[in-house]
Amino acid sequence: MITYFYWFCVVLLMAAVLYGLGVKADKWRPGLALAFVLFLAGWSAYYFYFQQIFVKRYGGVMTISVPEGSFHLMATWKDDNLWVENYDPKTNTCVFNEYSKGSLLQGKVTIKNCNPLLQRPFAATESIRP
Repeated sequence: MITYFYWFCVVLLMAAVLYGLGVKADKWRPGLALAFVLFLAGWSAYYFYFQQIFVKRYGGVMTISVPEGSFHLMATWKDDNLWVENYDPKTNTCVFNEYSKGSLLQGKVTIKNCNPLLQRPFAATESIRP
C-alpha cells in the first residue's frame, strides 16, 4: 500500500508541475522537462533507495525470482538488504545472494558441497521413542 501511495505522490507532483507551468504559465516545454526530471528522480529514488525499505518496514511489494534449476531454501534481512539462499543441485552448492538497493552492491556467498535436500537420518529420533 505504501508503494502505491509513493507513486501517487510522484504522479501528483508531476501533474502539479504540468498544470502550473503548462496550463497556467503556458510554458509547456519547461513543464514537460521538469515533469520528466521529477519522474526520473522518483523512479531512481524508489529503485535505488525506497523499495526494500518499503517492503521491510511498511509492507510494500517486491518480487524476486529463483534462478532456473535451483531450489529456494530461505530468505532473511540484514539491515535493509534481503539475503536469499538457493541450492543448485547441478554444482551441489548453496548460494546466498544479497539484493541490495538498486542491485549496485550485491554480495554473494557460495557454500560448496552443500546438499540440504539430502535426507539424513536424525540419530536422536531412535533414542526418543517411548
